[in-house]
Amino acid sequence: MIVVTGATGNVGSALVRHLLAEDAPVRALTRDPERAALPDRADVARLDLTGDQTEPADRTEPADLSALFDGANALFLHARAVGTHTAALLEAARAHGVRHVTVLSSGIVQDGADTTHPIYVQHARLEDHVRESGLAWTFLRPNAFATNAFQWAPQIRSGDTVSGPYPGAVSAPVHEADIAAVAARTLLDDGHQGAVHRLTGPEPVTNEEQVHTIGAALGRTLRFIDVPPQDVRPELFPHVPPHMLPAILRTWGEAVGAEPEITTTVKAVTGQPARTFEQWATDHKDAFSS
Repeated sequence: MIVVTGATGNVGSALVRHLLAEDAPVRALTRDPERAALPDRADVARLDLTGDQTEPADRTEPADLSALFDGANALFLHARAVGTHTAALLEAARAHGVRHVTVLSSGIVQDGADTTHPIYVQHARLEDHVRESGLAWTFLRPNAFATNAFQWAPQIRSGDTVSGPYPGAVSAPVHEADIAAVAARTLLDDGHQGAVHRLTGPEPVTNEEQVHTIGAALGRTLRFIDVPPQDVRPELFPHVPPHMLPAILRTWGEAVGAEPEITTTVKAVTGQPARTFEQWATDHKDAFSS
């Protein structure tokens, strides 16, 4: 049994479906099983350690974690799904038979990184907890997620212009299906214990080019309007916690005209080349349709 945290997120839901397609038993953990919309073959269970629910009684307490790992031998761990209770979750997993954990970390965790960046702090702490857990581990460190482009969906649904900062910021966005495919191999195959897999898409793409590519997938011509970073307001980034926005803007500024890291890890692990951003836009065009 493979336990998947964050099972209704972009990567988690793709991983659940990938594992089930290979006939691997899956226990999908989510805050709201009734709304999970996952395949029937998944064993969907409730996990809420974030404290975001209005009713404290609805929260999963660390002492209640043991049943989630009955019969499990592997775990996919997403930081957002476990909040500040990572150590308790890992302790329960190990005590009930889990031997290996694959961690969705971040490409920002590397030598020379800004160790004060909030995304670095969150994921470096997560990795430290896993190293200290006594479990075998694999770290996935994706750089820019292609799903970050969903931030432009409200503007694209309502018109043909997208306002935002740093149109020339360059990244190599990775498709969530590729992250999930790599995660599946690390959970199903031997040889990934102690590995750090850095994941990217196959080619550099600017923010402005991403918007144009989404437009092409929709059969529309979209225009990117440059907003000076000092004029950016949180409503332009509805999925970004406000306290993280300054650091993300700083990162985008540093990416203007840069050469992003591009790895071949997806192909090396899965045997298939990484999907392009054009493919991602085609796969998700319905999310941008009015």
